[in-house]
Amino acid sequence: MARLPRIGQAEYEALAEFRYALRRFLRFSETAAAGVGLTPRQHQALLAIRGAPPRDPLRVGDLAQRLQVRHHSAVGLVDRLVALGLVTRRVGPPDRRRVFVTLSARGRRVLDRLTAAHRAELRQLRPRIGALLDRLSDPRPAGRRPVSATARRSGPPRR
Repeated sequence: MARLPRIGQAEYEALAEFRYALRRFLRFSETAAAGVGLTPRQHQALLAIRGAPPRDPLRVGDLAQRLQVRHHSAVGLVDRLVALGLVTRRVGPPDRRRVFVTLSARGRRVLDRLTAAHRAELRQLRPRIGALLDRLSDPRPAGRRPVSATARRSGPPRR
């Protein structure tokens, strides 16, 4: 049986802090979505749809994959987003079984607002998360690591 590498206390602390930072960001995201009347999954769907390359519009099956949900769950989610006026559904020629989903003008406005808030939050978190990633990705003990530029930076993050 292969022997597991030794994991030191500093790594556990860094991993716990990283997980905490991620959870705080996710909580921020959930609250921001609720602030515009969306569930977190609806926000994720809008982002997945908008993030698809324009030359390759997102199908409902692709959305299910991106959200890691079953196809019928993605269909229900799209139904609710259509009812809210946030997305439009288009049947693909020549195969009418292929259904493409795009953002409506209203969906774009809502997503733009959420994205601006998320970008600002990520800019604030960047130094902390960057330093934690540096700690987690460097196998050397804490006392033997160089201090990263991210960790050296003091004061508020640059915008």
